[in-house]
Amino acid sequence: MMVTAGVALVHGFNLSIGMPQQKLLMAQEAIKQLYVDSVDEDKLAEDAIRGMLEKLDPHSQYSTAEETRELNEPLEGNFSGIGIVFNMAKDTLYVIQTVSGGPSERIGMQAGDRIIAVNDTNIAGVKMKNRDIMKRLRGPKGTRVDVTVLRLQENGADTIPFRITRDDIPIYSVDAAYMVDDRTGYIRLNKFAADTHKEVREKLTELRKQGMKSLILDLTDNGGGYLQAAIDLLGEFLEPGSLAVYTEGLQSPRYDAHTSPRLSGPLFDDGRLVVMVNQWSASAAEITAGGVQDWDRGVVVGRRTFGKGLVQRPIPLPDGSMIRLTVAHYYTPTGRDIQKPYVKGDEDAYRRDIEDRFNHGELMHGDSIRVNDSLRYETLVKHRAVYGGGGITPDRFVALDTTEYTKYYRNVMAKGIFNRFAINYVDKHRKEVKKMYPDDSQFVRDFEVTQSMLDEIRSMADKEEVKYDEEEFNRSAPLMRMMIKGLIGRDIYDNSTFFKVYNQHDPMFAEALRLINSQDYTTILSSPAKK
Repeated sequence: MMVTAGVALVHGFNLSIGMPQQKLLMAQEAIKQLYVDSVDEDKLAEDAIRGMLEKLDPHSQYSTAEETRELNEPLEGNFSGIGIVFNMAKDTLYVIQTVSGGPSERIGMQAGDRIIAVNDTNIAGVKMKNRDIMKRLRGPKGTRVDVTVLRLQENGADTIPFRITRDDIPIYSVDAAYMVDDRTGYIRLNKFAADTHKEVREKLTELRKQGMKSLILDLTDNGGGYLQAAIDLLGEFLEPGSLAVYTEGLQSPRYDAHTSPRLSGPLFDDGRLVVMVNQWSASAAEITAGGVQDWDRGVVVGRRTFGKGLVQRPIPLPDGSMIRLTVAHYYTPTGRDIQKPYVKGDEDAYRRDIEDRFNHGELMHGDSIRVNDSLRYETLVKHRAVYGGGGITPDRFVALDTTEYTKYYRNVMAKGIFNRFAINYVDKHRKEVKKMYPDDSQFVRDFEVTQSMLDEIRSMADKEEVKYDEEEFNRSAPLMRMMIKGLIGRDIYDNSTFFKVYNQHDPMFAEALRLINSQDYTTILSSPAKK
């Protein structure tokens, strides 16, 4: 096959065939015709594409036709399995996010975990195809799968066995929506999907009818999703026509995205607004927090966000596979580039960033957040100092609280013991609990996890060969009580009940609620941000 310089039209792109492209084609043809052994041409082409993309940036990627369908499922449809969003990083399944309400989240799997084995079969470092991995993870509802996870800790890596019961995976953007008090509403988003704006509008309408004057928007652990969903959501908080975000790249002219005129009127363009974020809030979540911060529309509370500010354009290929190619940067309304630094081709270092933040104390101490004075910007209304170069730095820092988190608690969670206990308890006591606590507000206020319930947790853990540690058990007791109560409440009432319980235990939520009801809210928005 001889190829000469020219131009090919592929999916709307004019692709010039120059010398570098000719070299690739000639190399592929030479291997096909002259190589000593037989080769899989499809795999050879895929490996070449992956190799090129790995040298660009951490977010450009190639996916096969089957992988493309799987990657789109969490944003567009329903599926069954263990409930994770993942990437393959150096032949290891890297958990980007657990699907809210799914089996993996229930047993304590976390973003950043690496799945290295499934049912005693090693999947790390063996170049196993994604579809082969997914065949091992997926199965009929109610069946179990054992996975081994490598988790990076402060003092090195730790290997954790998980037992996961497969289930139907709910695909909703809104985890919880409820009134915290007589004037403050709370909405938690887990992703920015096709129906996110519609879901949020419905919840805002309900909360407004209940008297909501202030709103806490929880974007912690939200890995992002569709850009348009973030723009539409900002339209509920900002004036119509406000700049929400803009994108720009070497080959992509600047594109400004503004909030649209509202067909049915605003739902929350007045009243106090606090946005909760943490180190796993990324992409569209950062666009939303950045837009709120840049326009001085509300206060951002928590920890510095992930720092994902690159735009991927999907390029479908003829066989159903796809390239997601980074074509531009996101910029917040003030002009901040929130993408954190990276070295091309060094994805491992990029993925270790959160671990590095933990090790140098940033997650525990706000004054450890590194800012670059050359990337200093001013908000558009109050002219407060904000910074680019790596995520959204909150207006009010809240430290990661690990005082009650122990290895014993983690191992009990990893075995799925809390979830199994809650299921068994609800099976036996559902009618009794519903009779005693007709609604979840009474349950959250009055239900207590007894010592005998904790003792049963310990007994279940002993049977699963989780080594007992009295000091760690006692230290984690408040956290275990919260988890048990939340899971029981969720199974009897709904998903919001879990977060009503969880938020009573969460320092970040406590600070968000304190701020939204105090003078400090106004002070933050009228004073220069701390440098």
